[in-house]
Amino acid sequence: MAGVSQREARKAAERRQKRAVEEQRARIKLVSTILQKPEELRTKDDITLLSACVDTVEELEKRKQKTEARKRKLEEVIDEPDELKKKINLLAAAIQAARYLVIYSGAGISTAASIPDYRGPNGVWTLLQSGRTVSAGDLSEAEPTLTHMGITKLYKEKLVQHVVSQNCDGLHLRSSLPQKALSELHGNMYIEVCTYCSPNREYIRLFDVTERTSLHRHNTGRKCHKCGGELRDTIVHFGEKGTLEQPLNWKGAAEAAKEADVIICLGSSLKWTPKDGVATLKIHAKCDDVMQLLLEELCLEIPHYDRYFHPFFSHLQGFLQFFLRLSIFECTIFCILYSY
Repeated sequence: MAGVSQREARKAAERRQKRAVEEQRARIKLVSTILQKPEELRTKDDITLLSACVDTVEELEKRKQKTEARKRKLEEVIDEPDELKKKINLLAAAIQAARYLVIYSGAGISTAASIPDYRGPNGVWTLLQSGRTVSAGDLSEAEPTLTHMGITKLYKEKLVQHVVSQNCDGLHLRSSLPQKALSELHGNMYIEVCTYCSPNREYIRLFDVTERTSLHRHNTGRKCHKCGGELRDTIVHFGEKGTLEQPLNWKGAAEAAKEADVIICLGSSLKWTPKDGVATLKIHAKCDDVMQLLLEELCLEIPHYDRYFHPFFSHLQGFLQFFLRLSIFECTIFCILYSY
């Protein structure tokens, strides 16, 4: 009998607890409905209930504030022109005063080249989360943006010492930024390497070398002309650890981070980020707009992109100059020998 009584008592307690939870939910729902009404439309009974449920009202207000804060974090923010100008002046002053300046670049600096970012309105993650498809375009025709060319200009003027990029689109290299000043931490989709040669032999291509590669499968299907070994791409996928010396250049990135007294992050996000509180200055504007105003403030001209100075063609310039010095007879002999 004692066992039955204990069981009944436990069930009764569970019923009371369940009823209390249901009453609390109903009270929260009722209070929430009242709070949504304009104050002038609330009845005396509404006001009496709110006065009797102070704790519930406070809890709902906290929930509302958290929801609004989350929504604000998801919104892209653009600075007003006057505010943007003030921030550009501060940025220019910081650049001129820097002893060792490093730029970290993200996907946002390449959106002007029609390469999607990740968290933007048409970003890869944004489209996937909303159930939309991500279009696959030919990135081999993409050209460096105004921001890429501006970074190269800042480097040539010795205002920037190193660039650390998460992008694998190869646009920094195409903008004539030298490899020694660049760390492409996620690789470069236009570079394949032979790891059998020492040091590793690099092949800079005009086409995407990753069309046959994937996670943990990096062989491109082409061979090294020197040793005949399998060539591999340089891409570091999620879940992988990059081990190639170039073009990743982790050593250069680590040394630059130690030396830097100023770090500028470009192409991160126009939304809230976890590092907002750490930044001395955050500018909410498109990268190209910022770079245009910045170089104007520094009295520097942004160079135009010339495909002739692509690293692929720069390797051929010596060969072309040699070829142009040959006579017609020498050219004929050379072409016959080269065809064999």
